[in-house]
Amino acid sequence: MLLFEKFSVAREARTALAGAGADPTDVVFDALNSATEGVVKGRTTILAGTNNYLGLTFNKKCIAAGIAALESQGTGTTGSRMANGSYAAHGALEDELADFYQCSNAMVFSTGYAANLGVLTALLGKDDVVLLDSDAHASLYDGCRMSGADIFPFKHSDLQSLERRLVRLKDRTSRSLIVVEGMYSVLGDCAPLAGIVALKERFGACLLVDEAHSVGVYGERGCGVAEAQGVLEKVDFIVGTFSKSLGAMGGFCTSRHDVLGLFRYVSRPFIFTASPSPAVVATTREALRQLRTRPELKDSLWSNARQLYRGLQDLGFELGPKISPVVAVRCKDRESALANWNKLLEAGVYVNMMLPPATPGGASFLRCSVSAAHSPEQIRTIIKEFKNLEGGH
Repeated sequence: MLLFEKFSVAREARTALAGAGADPTDVVFDALNSATEGVVKGRTTILAGTNNYLGLTFNKKCIAAGIAALESQGTGTTGSRMANGSYAAHGALEDELADFYQCSNAMVFSTGYAANLGVLTALLGKDDVVLLDSDAHASLYDGCRMSGADIFPFKHSDLQSLERRLVRLKDRTSRSLIVVEGMYSVLGDCAPLAGIVALKERFGACLLVDEAHSVGVYGERGCGVAEAQGVLEKVDFIVGTFSKSLGAMGGFCTSRHDVLGLFRYVSRPFIFTASPSPAVVATTREALRQLRTRPELKDSLWSNARQLYRGLQDLGFELGPKISPVVAVRCKDRESALANWNKLLEAGVYVNMMLPPATPGGASFLRCSVSAAHSPEQIRTIIKEFKNLEGGH
């Protein structure tokens, strides 16, 4: 059927992946032993590509909170908050997020992807302008496209490129939104938020920062890169997810602008999506408490990040620009990335394979995400298995 012809490219990609060994889109964990260890095809495997930054997925208090919510409130909400009403825990989580970010408003979504779509489509319209970092996540691109706003990408983390865009907008800057991430998920680099804030204030624009990968990772309180760079109070909208440092599922937006309270009346992903289940909300709330009261988690995370980055750097691998919990190893080409990803998996190390077109500069990477729960021995094992690779750097 002609309708299906567009899938020929996807079919070819699947064949190529399968021909190189295991298909990264079809890796099955037969068991999960801990936050950092699983079983793949009967083989114990170190999990080094899960974004489980604080290692809270197996935290006993988080699990207990989820069990208690299941027993007292059931398995799901069976509808949206607009249609079925909110559970008390939904509002409690929003209050706790607002307090965490020291702002007046917070809004919870069912996924991080829905949060970006829901906020951007509520905030932007056909007469508005969005200035979008060229390396921004697919959900940010999709939300901007769906909003109907005029989209002007600027070079990744390039303040001069952003400034040129703002200058050309002239009187449209008052209807413009700058959209960036805190920490970018492929190379682990951070946006120059202090400079971006200076530009947005100079031109009268608004700023949205996606801190999905930086919540719990950066900042004294763990609020993200905006806090770490001292500009948290000057960011108009912070969006993020519960599926990384908080080890659950869902997304959120916080803001000092009261208009966020009106998004729930116009945001279609919020209005027409079932609200987060009681167990998910409960584990998220407990994980947020852990983030706020256990600074040693962030300390362990960064200790592991330094160990892995320096170990791979000493082996001569080309890595991201600076130490971060995302450690991306650049491969010479797509074929070496495929081959080495398979070799690592066979050796009991699971990492992410990042291939073009979803990568900066069209390069291929093997991406590790470090966890506070990794042991020093596990980090040493990861380094050893990378050392055993041939022709990968």
